[in-house]
Amino acid sequence: MHLSYLILPSKKLNMITVGLDSIAFHFSKLYLPITTLAENRALEPEKLIKGLGLHKMSFLDVHEDVVTLASNAALKLIKQENLNPSEIHRIYVGTESGVDSSKPIGSYVVSLLESQFGEKSMEHCDVVDLTFACIGAVDALQNCLDYIRLNPGKRAIVIASDNAKYDLNSTGEYTQGAGAIALLISADPRILSFSKEVGVSTQGTFDFFKPRRHLNKETGLQLKGNPEWHGVLENDISIYKEQPVFDGQYSNQCYINRITGAYEHYKIESNQSGKLYENWVSILMHLPYCFQGRRTFIELYANENPELLASQVGESDKDKIKALVKSDDYLQLVNEKILPSEIASGQVGNIYTGSIFLGLLSTLCYHFHEQTVLASKKMGFIAYGSGSKSKVFEAEVVEGWERQIEKAPLFESLRQRTALDFVTYEKLHKKELVTSVVAPASEFYLERIEKENPVLVGARYYRFD
Repeated sequence: MHLSYLILPSKKLNMITVGLDSIAFHFSKLYLPITTLAENRALEPEKLIKGLGLHKMSFLDVHEDVVTLASNAALKLIKQENLNPSEIHRIYVGTESGVDSSKPIGSYVVSLLESQFGEKSMEHCDVVDLTFACIGAVDALQNCLDYIRLNPGKRAIVIASDNAKYDLNSTGEYTQGAGAIALLISADPRILSFSKEVGVSTQGTFDFFKPRRHLNKETGLQLKGNPEWHGVLENDISIYKEQPVFDGQYSNQCYINRITGAYEHYKIESNQSGKLYENWVSILMHLPYCFQGRRTFIELYANENPELLASQVGESDKDKIKALVKSDDYLQLVNEKILPSEIASGQVGNIYTGSIFLGLLSTLCYHFHEQTVLASKKMGFIAYGSGSKSKVFEAEVVEGWERQIEKAPLFESLRQRTALDFVTYEKLHKKELVTSVVAPASEFYLERIEKENPVLVGARYYRFD
């Protein structure tokens, strides 16, 4: 009798489904047409459009930052589901664009939400930011899924909020973007139920990172050697830039290495064999640019189909993969399982931690409009973060998912944005404008940053109008 009492709770836990109950988003009202960027950078527009899948990139206005993106997405989610703030027990933020090295975005979000719902209305909500390049929000998601499995009566919000900003005239400039995706995580979810098993592959690399950089005050030159030995605090300046240090080719290889390792590890963890992707109605990947998924998944496809690779014409495996990527079988897979996730990416650009979830929302909205029957079908997630780590996992689409996706009109919202001219874009990039291009309306916005009070220098203050 005592033994059955011990076993019963675990049986109940195994019956619990946990996952995505609702989803919301927030993007800047501004975008730069890729054709405008190409024409002013002496680039061929067709190479960016047809070669990379890029059409528009979301860009932040004067009053916007990752805090406003996250807070506005969270507010939309709460209002959309008519939630009582006291029902939200966690807000976990995935980001690599934090505005402070100590104070998390999550603390700002709770404060701003309380300004709308009442003082201390979210006092007992746990918040934290998780950072691991572009995979941080996936880490936040899995942390919250485990929390709900142990506490099925509670709810959590995961927010992916990032500003992907690159130097002007750099090779990353045309992959910029900004946005936030908010996910409501609960038991008995109405959109997706996630697997407990996760495949992981990790290796410490320097493919993409945002280091502290130390400059000499007089010369402005970056210091060599150990900066601690050069009297940084007295004679030199330590700076942090939004723009990363990166090696595109190396990063791409790290991406391939990690997703390959995580994909094979997931087979072991989930006790599956054969071609995993054949079980997936959709393949959702981190998209630093629109076509990255289709260009990279070919490596997994080749590993799963060695006979197809061997049949291609070419002197090396690299040549054969180039041929395989153009094959009818692979193109059919891309059109059916990857293309729906690319639609929004081509209109928004890279949003770092949010890109895989933007791909998810894009896929669900596409199938909603196509009236596709998705219930009980599985989606495969292949996440990546530089530095570097990949995670692979699955989710099953829940019956009635359409009713929740109908509340998130992604494509319609993206059509309502304002195009930037190139001069204004460069001024925004250099932070030379003091007045917003499009004034904030019914949203949180950055009002000011404290510059005078010595005990509050750098404090960021926001309002809702």
